[in-house]
Amino acid sequence: MIASELISYDIPPLKLSDTGVKALDWMEEFKTSELPVVDDNKYIGLIGESEILDRNDIDDKLSDYNLSFKTPSVRQERHMFEVISTMVQHEVSILPVVDSDEQYLGVVTPRNILEHFSKAVSVSNAGSILTLEVNIKDYSLSEISRMVESDDANILASFITSHANSTKLEVTLKINKAEISRILHTFERFNYTVLASYSESEYQKDLQGKYDEFMRFLNP
Repeated sequence: MIASELISYDIPPLKLSDTGVKALDWMEEFKTSELPVVDDNKYIGLIGESEILDRNDIDDKLSDYNLSFKTPSVRQERHMFEVISTMVQHEVSILPVVDSDEQYLGVVTPRNILEHFSKAVSVSNAGSILTLEVNIKDYSLSEISRMVESDDANILASFITSHANSTKLEVTLKINKAEISRILHTFERFNYTVLASYSESEYQKDLQGKYDEFMRFLNP
């Protein structure tokens, strides 16, 4: 999943000829504290609400602000994980996406990321969740897959959590089967530590409910 697939076209960019008043109006309308600024569709940077409010005359054009715009961006071919990392690193609520010539393509928002990530981890697919603890040196996804597939099941999604100064990994699996007791026994038989497991019914309903609630929070 790359940046170009995460782009939102709902938030328009500002131009240098736009005023601070227009910028503030758009920030309120699109519920963001910063907006991208372009010049002939070339990405200039992000301007924040506080930078405009600190201006004596917010009717001034952005070209008169003499600001050192924050310029975080990501190339369109970069992976979603790099998008997230860049947003966290620069502490921005939206991240502009550009091409190799720094031409502005659109922005990525937290909502875009959550929507795509939920598909990647199969939130809406029926199944069960299983979390294993394994030694880093012993981790093998192919071996884990074989154990799951031995019970005519498949891994829909997986992700790894590592902790600083630890020799162990937490491996979380989304499995396309509601009843996984045999799979659990298989892992235990091969000395895997099962940290948690959740059957489909209530967990699936609870997980989907929490996801829907969070998405409503992001888009009131």
